[in-house]
This record gives sequence, structure tokens and C-alpha cells, in this order.
Amino acid sequence: MDNNMFCYQCQETACGTGCRVSGVCGKKPEVAAMQDLLIYVTKGISNVTTSLRKEGKDVDIEVNHYITQNLFATITNANFDKDSLTDRIKHTLELKEELLKKLDNKENLFEAARWNGEPESYAIKAVTVGILETKDEDIRSMRELITYGLKGLAAYLKHANALLRDNEEIDAFLQSALAKTLDDSLSLEDLIALSMETGKFGVDGMALLDAAHNERFGAPEITKVDLGVRKNPAILISGHDLRDLEMLLEQTAGTGVDVYTHSEMLAGQYYPAFKKYPHFAGNYGNAWWKQKEEFEKFNGPILMTTNCIVPPAESYKDRLWTTGATGYPGCKHIPGEYGEVKDFSEIIAQAKTCPAPTEIETGTIVGGFAHEQVFALADKIVEAVKSGAIRKFLVMGGCDGRMKSRSYYTDFANKLPKDVVILTVGCAKYKFNKLDLGDIGGIPRLLDAGQCNDSYSLAVIALKLKEIFGLDDINDLPIVYNISWYEQKAVIVLLALLYLGVKNIHLGPTLPAFLSENVTNFLVENFGISGITNVDDDLKAFFE
Repeated sequence: MDNNMFCYQCQETACGTGCRVSGVCGKKPEVAAMQDLLIYVTKGISNVTTSLRKEGKDVDIEVNHYITQNLFATITNANFDKDSLTDRIKHTLELKEELLKKLDNKENLFEAARWNGEPESYAIKAVTVGILETKDEDIRSMRELITYGLKGLAAYLKHANALLRDNEEIDAFLQSALAKTLDDSLSLEDLIALSMETGKFGVDGMALLDAAHNERFGAPEITKVDLGVRKNPAILISGHDLRDLEMLLEQTAGTGVDVYTHSEMLAGQYYPAFKKYPHFAGNYGNAWWKQKEEFEKFNGPILMTTNCIVPPAESYKDRLWTTGATGYPGCKHIPGEYGEVKDFSEIIAQAKTCPAPTEIETGTIVGGFAHEQVFALADKIVEAVKSGAIRKFLVMGGCDGRMKSRSYYTDFANKLPKDVVILTVGCAKYKFNKLDLGDIGGIPRLLDAGQCNDSYSLAVIALKLKEIFGLDDINDLPIVYNISWYEQKAVIVLLALLYLGVKNIHLGPTLPAFLSENVTNFLVENFGISGITNVDDDLKAFFE
């Protein structure tokens, strides 16, 4: 079967097998081709940087950052702009050629490290380097699992880098692992081992970002967030980048323009550093996939700092701005390198000409239950577990999405036994964070730790509880996992949990299309990975 493109990195991929005509996300074949080629040349430059390190030579931090940003630009819903992706390919090749001059031994480089085509050849080359070029289904499955995990790791690194936090060991691993996905001599067993190592560095990357956030903005606090609107013109900030949020709040102070968070940027409401801004208004809307109707009603400009862009309607396209690794053709892009202060004056000027947001809901929601806040509740939690008031914790984090089958997670939360507490991160929370689930002895039954970037909190909480209860095995904790996934940050979270030894994770609403039958069987047999069925049967399986 001829394909205009082939991509199966997200949960909503067409027919549960792969997008072949156009991306369900809105990605066109020509954009998919440039993303495929960008990944290929990024693997090539990573082959060179890895070889340089083996010769004892340093790799500049700017090269590390660029490789990380390349991966981030190919995450689902991050960059739909063919021209910006083409520019990235061109610059990556230029960087690689400069690095090759420093390399003494070039004999063992892969073809991806040697190729250096001109822009007019990019489309032709892209056809030869797509996912399906790896013919062995199981090897292809593992290569993609690792690559998607590395894309997720790159997301954590990108946000840490924006706060001027780096870790050479993690960068070196990321690049080495990328290069190894080019190596035809690696067996399936070798790639399985590499995937577990990717999970280990996923934990390290999460820890790096967690420390960067907490040191810069303070540890998240339990916070009641307003869902209504004020009467001032405003900017809506979406995505995940807290450094962008910080700069926007600084530059809008005293201008008469309010700032609202959207989707996973909701977690910005929990940090002490941002609470000093009286114009930091509240949260507007829900998860990323509802943005077409909600952005229309917001009336003011929207700043997309990371992935989760839905191709915009013409009615608000002139109000959608991108920054960082994101891009959409026809939308204005705000540049700025790490360490530089981005200039938000133009988006602020546009906001001043716009009406105030249209109210779409009222009330409040509570969040901010990152690891420090949960540790503060540790005595209460331990007592509640020992007394039987809390029977189990349910990790129900991850991603939200458009599929109607995801109503499963709303129904599941509604039907949970009253002695179960939900731990959540990511935009999956929007399926149940506005339900009235009550509390257990003052402990809320929904503990929201923040963004998918805050998944580290759930790992730290689990390890702390294991220590408190004196357990040898993390799987002996009263914690069950029912995780929804959508894109590549969920993949690195999964690999991180597997590295930590967590078993019996339920993954839905469907298992990843990029897992071959044999790879799936390996995960089932060794880690107890399984899918979901229906709410009533799964509740019995989890709690009876």
C-alpha cells in the first residue's frame, strides 16, 4: 500500500495502526516528511557527537540544546510549520559538518552522519528514511519506542534548559541512544535493554526539571484556582513552559492586561513565585483538544509555548502566537534563545485591542499536590491507610484526547469506591478534576500534582511511601495504575515507571500502535502491562 506519509506516534493514529494519508493531529504529509528527515539528521549529528565524546572531546552546550529542540519540534501537536522544520534540518546539517571537522576517526559513522543534502533534495531523501524503512517489525517497534521515549525526555530537558539547568550525562545518553537506533547490529534484546536505560535517564531528566522548577519558582502549594473571568483584556498562555509564563507575567504587569492559564499551564497557578502578580487571573478552559471552541470565546491572544496546538480556525488564527520549538504556518512566532528575555510587547499590544474573555464556566478547582505538599500530609495519609480509611491510591494521570471512549475515565472516577484517592498529573485530569469527589478525613480524594512534566512527583511519592511502610517492593504499595496516554511524554513516563520496577500498569484507551505483537507480549510477560476493558469490569479487577 502506497502511503502519503506514515506516523503512529500518538494514541489517536488513524485506524489504530498509523496515519497514511494525513495526520489525525492535522499534520500534512509534507510536514510529516520534514519531521521524518529532521529525526534522521538529528540521529546523524548524535552519531557524530557520541563519537566526539568517545575521543575525549567536548560537545558545546548549544549543540546539546539544538538536538533537544529538534526532538521537541517533532512531538505530536508541536510544530506544523514546514518552513521552520526545513530550517532546522539545514542548520542541523551545518552544525554536523562543523563537528565532523573535529572528529579524527570517521570510519565507523552511520550513513545518517555522512549525508548532507541541499534543501531541494530534502523531500526526496525524506521518503527513504521514514519509520517503515526498518523492515523487521519487532526491531522497528523497539526503535520507535526508544525514539519516542527520547522525545519525551527531550521535553523535560528543554524546559530545564530554559531555566539554564543542564546535565551533560543526560545529554550524552540521549544522543548516544538516538545514534544506536541507527545500528543494524543491535539485537532485539539489546534494544530492550536500551529502552530500560532510557527509562532510567527519564527519571533523571524529571528530577532535573523538578529541581529547576522548585528552585526558581518555589515548591508548588495547595491552591484554589478561579475558573471565571474578569473584565480586563487578557492573554491566554498554554503549553508547559513556566519560564515563558514568568516572562509574560513580568511584561504584562501594570499594563491592564490579565493573564490566564490554559490546559497543562494550569500548574503555573500552584507556584509561589507567580502568586505575587495580581493580574494572574485564573484558568480558562479545559484540555488541549477543546481549544477550537474555547479559543474562539477567549477573545484575546493565545500564546502556545509548547506542544498541544490544534490547527486553528481562521476566526482566531491571527490571535494565535507560537514560541520556542512550536510553530504553525501563518501564526506569528516570538523568538528567544535560552537566557534571553523574550519580547512579548507585540502580543501585549494586540491584547489591549481585544474584548475581555467570554465566561464559559465559574467556580474553582484545587491543585498543587506535588511531592512536598503530599509529604506534608504524610502522617495523615499513613494513619488513613493503616486505619483502612484509605484502601488504595489510584494513579490516573497522563493525557486527555478527543476520542469518545475517553469518557471511560470520567465514569471510572465517578464510580470509584469512596475509600480510594486519585493521584494525577497531566491533562488527563480534565476528565475528572471538576467532579465533586470529596475527601477522606480532610485528605482530598483527588490530588493533582501538576503537568505531565511533574510526573516525577508521583514517582517520588511512591518511593517515599515504600520507605515509610518499610516495603521491599514498590508493587506491595496500595497503589494501582490506570494511565491514559496520548503522546511521547507519556512514553518516557511509562519507561521511567518500568525502570523503577512498577508492574501491572493499565494503559488506555488503547495500547500503542507502535508496539508489535512480540514487544507487547514481552511487556505483558515481564511487567504485567495491560489495556482497559470497561468501567465496571475494571473496577472489579482493581479493587475486588
